Amino acid sequence: MLEIAVTVAKLFELVGMGVIVIGTVFAIGKLALSVTGVTRTEEVAGDRDLVSAFRKTLGRSILTGLELLVAADIIRTVAVEPTMESVLVLGLIVIIRTFLSFSLEVEIEGHWPWQKVRAPAKDGED
Repeated sequence: MLEIAVTVAKLFELVGMGVIVIGTVFAIGKLALSVTGVTRTEEVAGDRDLVSAFRKTLGRSILTGLELLVAADIIRTVAVEPTMESVLVLGLIVIIRTFLSFSLEVEIEGHWPWQKVRAPAKDGED
């Protein structure tokens, strides 16, 4: 059973790293295609929008990868090495990754999670 837990934790780590790497490559590719003019969506109209779209794509892949890495740490700590030291290290890792996730989420969405999102104003409305 211990071997299965170790294998599953390693699998989660590999998938988490893969999501981050593939997401980064995808975000760079999407940015390159937009910059060269090969693809251009309506939501991406200027340089600032290109950077914003790149950061959103990259941020989402990092967030997903971090979640998978946290899951691997939890599996490893709970099933493989349940010592007080490993639990404390896990707690510190989860706090750091939660802070990173929270910061990335604010960066992607552009507002604090507890703030309501304003609907864009229609022409002629203030």
